[in-house]
Amino acid sequence: MRKAKAKAKAKAKAKAKAKAIVIGGLLALAAGAGLAQQPASPAAPVPTGYLSDIQVAQAAVILPPAPVVGTERYETDRHVFAATRSLEGTPRWALAQADNDYTAPHLLEVFSCAVGAKMTPGNAPVTLRILTKMLTDQNRFSRTAKDIFKRQRPYLIDDANICIPKTEALAASPDYPSGHTTLGWSAGLIITELAPDRAEPILMRARAYGESRVVCGVHNASAIEGGRTTGAMVVASMHGAPAFLADMQAAKTEVAALRADPANAVDMAACQTEHALIEKTPYPQ
Repeated sequence: MRKAKAKAKAKAKAKAKAKAIVIGGLLALAAGAGLAQQPASPAAPVPTGYLSDIQVAQAAVILPPAPVVGTERYETDRHVFAATRSLEGTPRWALAQADNDYTAPHLLEVFSCAVGAKMTPGNAPVTLRILTKMLTDQNRFSRTAKDIFKRQRPYLIDDANICIPKTEALAASPDYPSGHTTLGWSAGLIITELAPDRAEPILMRARAYGESRVVCGVHNASAIEGGRTTGAMVVASMHGAPAFLADMQAAKTEVAALRADPANAVDMAACQTEHALIEKTPYPQ
């Protein structure tokens, strides 16, 4: 009798354990299903420019070919690279490091002295939008040409110090034309339209933004020339986009208003220091 009771008790215990396992499995499945049904996090929006694929000119067709070994242009690039290594540690080297910033908000700061008023994302949102969309368009212009010419960066030809870290990503991105120069020259042309009376200092700063890449040692002088041509292509193409023209009209009003506000005055001493650094091209022509 006692044996039969023990047997029944063990049987009931095993049945309860099996039931618990089944219930646990069902709960786990339900939880998994619930997780699977959770809405996925929205993907980050893909930046868009003003131009469609068909409107992006073939920069490689318009640009002169990148210099090749054995040509005078190739040796001139090497000479300029060697000559500008002496700028390491100077104020112009520090400016080149600052000009490595490849963002639209930074461009507002870059051109503030040239415009004669502080431009920020807060007081120049329309101008910021134009530069942000232009950045997307100019990337498409310069990258297609880079992939065709596949010109090596100067420090990969003649090893020497550069003003930023030598990363694998930097080495993998071809030299010609310079994307930074394309960006800076495009921005300079656009901002000149917004403040045409300041054309000279604006375009001087645009020139210097590209030349910083030579000072830094990450681009050849020929890539700077190519970048300016590419930048001109970008802006010319954008003038065929109605959305760009509408934004430019709004930006003209915006820039005029911020220039008229004394609260946006620039630091004249700092601007004079910058002007002295960029007035002349820092390498032999």
